[in-house]
Amino acid sequence: MEFDNTSDTNLAELGEFGLIKHLTQHIELYQPSTIKGVGDDAAVINNEDLQTVISTDILIEGVHFDLTYVPLRHLGYKSVIVNLSDVYAMNAHPKQILVSIALSNRFKLEAIEELYSGMLAACKKYKVDLVGGDTTSSLSGLVISITAIGGVKKEDITYRNGAKETNLLCVSGDLGGAYMGLQVLEREKSVFKENPKLQPDLEGKDYLLERQLKPEARKDIIETLHSLGIKPTAMIDVSDGLSSEILHLCSQSDVGVELYEEKIPIDSLTYETAREFNLDPTLCSLSGGEDYELLFTVDINEYEKLKNSMDITIIGHITDKAKGCNMISKSGTVHELKAQGWNALLKKN
Repeated sequence: MEFDNTSDTNLAELGEFGLIKHLTQHIELYQPSTIKGVGDDAAVINNEDLQTVISTDILIEGVHFDLTYVPLRHLGYKSVIVNLSDVYAMNAHPKQILVSIALSNRFKLEAIEELYSGMLAACKKYKVDLVGGDTTSSLSGLVISITAIGGVKKEDITYRNGAKETNLLCVSGDLGGAYMGLQVLEREKSVFKENPKLQPDLEGKDYLLERQLKPEARKDIIETLHSLGIKPTAMIDVSDGLSSEILHLCSQSDVGVELYEEKIPIDSLTYETAREFNLDPTLCSLSGGEDYELLFTVDINEYEKLKNSMDITIIGHITDKAKGCNMISKSGTVHELKAQGWNALLKKN
């Protein structure tokens, strides 16, 4: 979806209502459950016999993203994806989103069009309806808040607290790529600050940059599990790093875990780039975050169904709580798992 405006327009010329009308003119609806979308005091949704799943995330400039190297279109896309990922982690399907943004007067209309274009591209790909939200002014930077609404049959919903002893621990895709993409971008930002005339050196890093700037939600994994007749016993998305998510899952389920380092899926480019930065690839996968893969447990009897799945890796198994949460290194050494993911409450020095 493209906006046809090409002029340099101040937001004050449109006003709040004019901006909302302009941004929402291209919205398409895909879900039959959407009875009323944008244009009234509230949206109307009919989920019939489904359980309603709701998740919200807020993204703040300077905390969650840096507009020095994050294109607004990619930011809009990613801001939707991080919310859809939470809904898929409940074994549910997202159907609608609400979008609220706060922005300062340094943004022109064309910049906000870019942001919205990314959001609407994500809606189109995942067949999700944008049904409302809000816009307001900000005295600092850009703030984006998105709420995702989904539906799932009561018998299919999956929580974090269902993991049982002997369950297999599985993860989709590969890990650490988004973190290494961030390291590459931060390096080039530092170089640019020192010498603005230098061109960024991003050659060969496309996969890592895409993992960081334009991640995807794992709708396909939910569909694969459903087609295999597998319902996870517990599930969570990997947004704060593998170790943190495993510990969340174990804490909620009141169990322990054995994670095998050699089984953690790490792409070759992630591995090579981590070494280039003098970082441990395993540590990057454990603590990096923003991969938006799905971490889940299944009954051990599902092994035969899962073993040939191309994009799902069995990385460990659930144990008794008394045994703790541990990682078995490639050399056979037992290490206690620690939560080292991103902490929003820590102050930056």
